[in-house]
Amino acid sequence: MKLIYKIEDRPKFGQMIIFAIQQLLAIMAATLVVPVIINGNVAQKIADGAINWELQTGMSPAAALFGAGVGTLVYLLFTKFRSPVFLGSSFAFLGSMTAAFAGAVSMAAGFAGLILGAVFAGLVYVVIAAIVKFAGVKWINKLMPAVVIGPTVAIIGLSLAGNAVGDLQTAPAGGDSRIAVLCGLITLAVTMLCSVYAKGKSMFRLIPFIIGILAGYCFATVLTLIGNASGIDALKIIDFSSLAALVDGGVGVKTFLTLPDFTFVTAFNGFKEIDGGYISTLIAAYVPVAFVVFAEHIADHKNISTIVEKDLLEDPGLHRTLLGDGVGSIAGAFFGGCPNTTYGESIGCVAITGNASVVTILTAAILAILISFLAPFVAFVNSIPSCVMGGVCMALYGFIAVSGLKMVQKVDLEDNRNLFVVSVILIAGIGGLALNFGDVTITEVACALILGILTNLMLKGNKKED
Repeated sequence: MKLIYKIEDRPKFGQMIIFAIQQLLAIMAATLVVPVIINGNVAQKIADGAINWELQTGMSPAAALFGAGVGTLVYLLFTKFRSPVFLGSSFAFLGSMTAAFAGAVSMAAGFAGLILGAVFAGLVYVVIAAIVKFAGVKWINKLMPAVVIGPTVAIIGLSLAGNAVGDLQTAPAGGDSRIAVLCGLITLAVTMLCSVYAKGKSMFRLIPFIIGILAGYCFATVLTLIGNASGIDALKIIDFSSLAALVDGGVGVKTFLTLPDFTFVTAFNGFKEIDGGYISTLIAAYVPVAFVVFAEHIADHKNISTIVEKDLLEDPGLHRTLLGDGVGSIAGAFFGGCPNTTYGESIGCVAITGNASVVTILTAAILAILISFLAPFVAFVNSIPSCVMGGVCMALYGFIAVSGLKMVQKVDLEDNRNLFVVSVILIAGIGGLALNFGDVTITEVACALILGILTNLMLKGNKKED
């Protein structure tokens, strides 16, 4: 699609703030949910007796948002503000983070392990970046040509389809799933109408997600209020408990401002409790996953390169994007405990809105840091029902998949070599092929990419018959 704002463009200040909020809404739900999942995993292991200490404080979603903002700033600095990508909490490291707690002798040591693990994962990126700096990126283009990277990008979007549909059918307040689907589809419809029918640089065209989310949220609010007033449980779509908690015990400073529970604070006394065995556990849990996420890093940057019509692996360079991602992960984990990664939701937002302005990403990163202190905004985001975000994500994840399929358009699928490569990647990815080695999980995207690379290498010596 034609970009409305290119990488170097600077929208007007007021517009830029709104565009940045849209980016935040696109990535925030996933970023905030990672620490929630880890807290649940740790609580379950404590209940099962796998962890013999009590969790006094869990990972903070607000701190994870702060860490995502810091990580993105680091990424932008390393890439010289030439790559419009937002970093957020990585789902790939869920098993690694859980293992960091499971192997720790205390809660403080577990939080220290989160930071050390991110350092080990980040160092993998630093080493690969050094190799790329001296060896260049041509070997990567040969190893992962369009026939490999195209369907892999498509799998990134398709692998998330189940999440979008699952969210679409979920009402956090316990309402009927069919009503939830209606709310999600209204969100999707408003988003599509704004994106397609609004003209030029119209704000409706540039912020379709904000308008769609607000429309879906308002509709769900009306239904929930009717449900509460009439006692009809099916209409209860929104859980307002996060907003109600702001005024529990009265209105005070904490109603509006709150200090996130930064990881480094809890981890301060935990570093002295770490021994060699625990460090080995962290290395085994984090380092292999870093190689998996490296593959997804390549795919994401190939994808955004096609959207902005500029090869980001050449300029600013893959070594810079890797350094930004790796060091950004370390910085993010220092504050929020979660290693960061490039977000497909952010890339999808760029694709749909046509806004690739890196200043928008910079503003979003700064806002993420500031908003992490604003209790009302975080509470509002937490109150957005899953079905509304599911409606938005149907478009976001779909655009990622379509971006990958567009890369395949230039591939000769009359050649059986290419046909086999694409087929293997699509079936392995859509089928959900994933391999577990202890606490290390090779995701379906990584498995599909690895199989595609191996298939391409095995068959590339065979010439197409006329």
